[in-house]
Amino acid sequence: MIKLLLCIFTTLALAGVLLQLRQQRLELAHKNNVLHAQIENQQARLWSQQLQIAVCTAPNAIKETVGAHALKMVPRAPLPAGQSYWMDVHSNPTAP
Repeated sequence: MIKLLLCIFTTLALAGVLLQLRQQRLELAHKNNVLHAQIENQQARLWSQQLQIAVCTAPNAIKETVGAHALKMVPRAPLPAGQSYWMDVHSNPTAP
């Protein structure tokens, strides 16, 4: 009789531990899914920002911006010593 009670209590204890482990696994799976969704959202945001940067730095957009500000920029080749920019702004000598 004592052996039967011991087996029943052991079985109940194992069942409780198993249920607890299953619950922890479900909670971890849920946290994993939430983190994965956050990563996907951040990736989508990053791609959107990269697209905006690509649009703003496209050659036609730069040409339009330079034209709108009436900057006269010409590429220089080769760069003079001490210069680190490939473009030179030519100012109007008659302007005050």
